[in-house]
Amino acid sequence: MDIKPIRSDADHRAAVDEIRALWDAAPDSPEEDRLDILATLVDEYERKRWPIDKLDPVEAIEAAMQSEGHTRADLAALVGQNRATEILSRKRALTLPMIRAISAAWHVPTEVLVREYQLAN
Repeated sequence: MDIKPIRSDADHRAAVDEIRALWDAAPDSPEEDRLDILATLVDEYERKRWPIDKLDPVEAIEAAMQSEGHTRADLAALVGQNRATEILSRKRALTLPMIRAISAAWHVPTEVLVREYQLAN
């Protein structure tokens, strides 16, 4: 097994791509072991690179977009086109259904998304 530390965003992207390719690995296989190790490395890199516990909900959504390659169109598919634009520009607060949709699809912790945050005036 040739695995190296994740030290850059490019390393991170490559590891995430490999995780996706290994997602359906057979239980107790070398591929599943590789998946577990890569997931641990990615998780640690993301915790250091994008410390989500310090982010407000909009920053957390933006971090998820950046780290996972999601786009505004992806967010719009979850919450609606106009709402996505308004959320990212801080003109609309997240609703509970939006929080649930984003958390389920992008694995952003709900405890981060429910935090109060400043809206634009």
